[in-house]
Amino acid sequence: MVQSNGENPQRNQRGLHQIRSTIQSRSLLAKKRVENITRKDVKGFFTRNAFVLFTVAAVILGIALGFALRPYKLSYREVKYFSFPGELLMRMLQMLVLPLLVSSLITGMAALDGRASGRMGMRAVIYYTTTTVIAVFIGIILVLIIHPGKGSRDEFIKQPKIEQINPADAFLDLIRNMFPPNIVEACTKQFKTQYAKRVVHVTMTVNDTIFTLNGSQVITREEMIPVPGSVNGVNALGLVVFSICFGLIIGSMREKGQPLKDFFDCLNEVIMRLVAIIMWYAPIGILFLIAGKIVEMDDIADMGGQLGMYTVTVICGLLVHAIIVLPTLYFLVTRKNPFVFIAGLLQALITALGTSSSSATLPITFKCLEENNKVDKRVTRFVLPVGATINMDGTALYEALAAIFIAQVNDYDLNFGQILTISITATAASIGAAGIPQAGLVTMVIVLTSVGLPTDDITLIIAVDWFLDRLRTTTNVLGDSIGAGIVEHLSRHELQKKDPELGNSVVEEAEKKPYQLIGQENECDTERSVNSETKM
Repeated sequence: MVQSNGENPQRNQRGLHQIRSTIQSRSLLAKKRVENITRKDVKGFFTRNAFVLFTVAAVILGIALGFALRPYKLSYREVKYFSFPGELLMRMLQMLVLPLLVSSLITGMAALDGRASGRMGMRAVIYYTTTTVIAVFIGIILVLIIHPGKGSRDEFIKQPKIEQINPADAFLDLIRNMFPPNIVEACTKQFKTQYAKRVVHVTMTVNDTIFTLNGSQVITREEMIPVPGSVNGVNALGLVVFSICFGLIIGSMREKGQPLKDFFDCLNEVIMRLVAIIMWYAPIGILFLIAGKIVEMDDIADMGGQLGMYTVTVICGLLVHAIIVLPTLYFLVTRKNPFVFIAGLLQALITALGTSSSSATLPITFKCLEENNKVDKRVTRFVLPVGATINMDGTALYEALAAIFIAQVNDYDLNFGQILTISITATAASIGAAGIPQAGLVTMVIVLTSVGLPTDDITLIIAVDWFLDRLRTTTNVLGDSIGAGIVEHLSRHELQKKDPELGNSVVEEAEKKPYQLIGQENECDTERSVNSETKM
């Protein structure tokens, strides 16, 4: 016993000595690396990260410029002229979304056999469902704890009435849009149930006697009936379903389907090259988008206490989901540092913040995942387009939280069953939220109707929705990207078994970058020659 007690101090001293020597050796190595940094290394670092640095600078300048111009009280016309460079960026990105979505899904599905794509799809769906349910749960817990709706309703300014939507019709529209009757029309329009008035003539009989009213035997009454209609916008859900089926059939045709596969592969590569060109303009567009929105927004000082607390609650929920939940999931599955992975997505996240559209950000998300994070293209081509269409973590969190906030403003006590209904409806409605700016407001009607809350009260939160919409879009893009990383890790064995010629492996992508950024082609040769210890 005495001997063992004597050994413990010696063992502790030995352990401390090892820790001290490790720290000293690492600090010396770090010092040596810093001393060996040359001007060429610094230039290489800035060249490699030029887009990210320009984009971050654009956000900071946009915020500063927006607040600097607010005192000048620009008219609506002047604000629109000022925001024009940002509008051009949105139009450029939206121009690429449709061909990118179709070509990436078809080539991704064609590169996998039915079994591999089925497994990958199952993993993606499980991930989407898990993260969306967690997001809704976080939103509900926070809104019940913080209780932002406490106070007087008088501080809210009434806005125009919002369009009424029947929840059953909304869900049927979702299924209808999955199977568009005209695939060309699906590129520009979505099916949406409209409502029309119909006059019904009723003859009432009481005790075998025809009932008369004001001398007339026929009573007329009006009723609202659903009629087929459409709205402008890409039917992304229908194109996703069609592209997945089309790609799987091409893959099963082997040699016969090779010409079509090569065509869509080439189309995908062309779009990514166009993205590389547009990215040089992105910082300018983001600068004017953010500055224009800040100039246009209402005075922050006029925002009431309830709306301010609601904004803080939504921000807290999105931060918890984006900084704690998603990175933890990534680490638990892959055992890799999630923040290194997120650092590679910085440009896509800032673009999502600027454009407020996960669909418009899709081309940049592809570029970041494939080039920065070296995610297999067979995974990104399947997971990202599907994720941008149906995986809306931020929107689900926001809808559940906003519904309970509106209930609190109206002094409406929700029981456990109603809260459960809100959570299920918010999860389902977020799938139907198109990847376009402020689509969450439309699907909010479904969530409010499910528990009998007044749908006109959505207008209470419109004042801050433009800002929160940008934050939840950023969360949506982060969720899609981390999902691609997780699915790739879980599907690595199936991907390794496949012939590399059918899709590109990570090694192949490193050797042959088909979407080399313009102006950086010469840089690659320089980077390879630099010693790895001297790289930043």
